[in-house]
Amino acid sequence: MIIGFGFGSPMQSIIMLLLTSLLSLVIYRSLRNVGRGRPDPISLREQRRQYYYTQRQKAREYIREFDLTDEEIEQKLDKEFGKN
Repeated sequence: MIIGFGFGSPMQSIIMLLLTSLLSLVIYRSLRNVGRGRPDPISLREQRRQYYYTQRQKAREYIREFDLTDEEIEQKLDKEFGKN
């Protein structure tokens, strides 16, 4: 949202438009952050750490489940489709 006005000579008008739009932007950004509150950086860091550890654990589980050789893949397919 940009609010601006200008009057006078063209150069003065452009400068006033730029200044009022800059002021409008500053007001908008300051009001946008009101009420959000800053999260605690320590708890945010701990949440992020837990997320990464969980993702790493999932990756390890997938590696164990799907890191197969060609022979293991063929055996698994034979087992699934009832071919002994």
